[in-house]
Amino acid sequence: KEQYYSEQHSSLINKAYQTLLNPLSRGLYLLELNGVEPAQETDCDADSEFLMEIMEINEKLAEPKNDDILEEIETLIKVKQDELTKEVTSAFERDDLQEAKKLLAKMKYFANLEDKLKDKKIPS
Repeated sequence: KEQYYSEQHSSLINKAYQTLLNPLSRGLYLLELNGVEPAQETDCDADSEFLMEIMEINEKLAEPKNDDILEEIETLIKVKQDELTKEVTSAFERDDLQEAKKLLAKMKYFANLEDKLKDKKIPS
């Protein structure tokens, strides 16, 4: 019985660690704790300039594999994610949950781009 409980608690601790480790999942969890629903994919609160930037990156990722472009995109995504993480942290510190929600929606876009980039970089 003790071993069963230990396994269950270990599983919960690992899940909590993974949630808190990633800025996006941590932010979404903080929204949930505060009773705020995260933005849905269909919620296009994002400004048109932001959406254009995402479209341009997607178009570059759709082009034939070019290591220089992939490296450029990887750097851009990292910089944007770092900026958004700082902005989300600041929004939570100000208790501006609606701003945090908008920023986390943007972070989701960049997380999706990062996944596409990883898929593109994996040799076939």
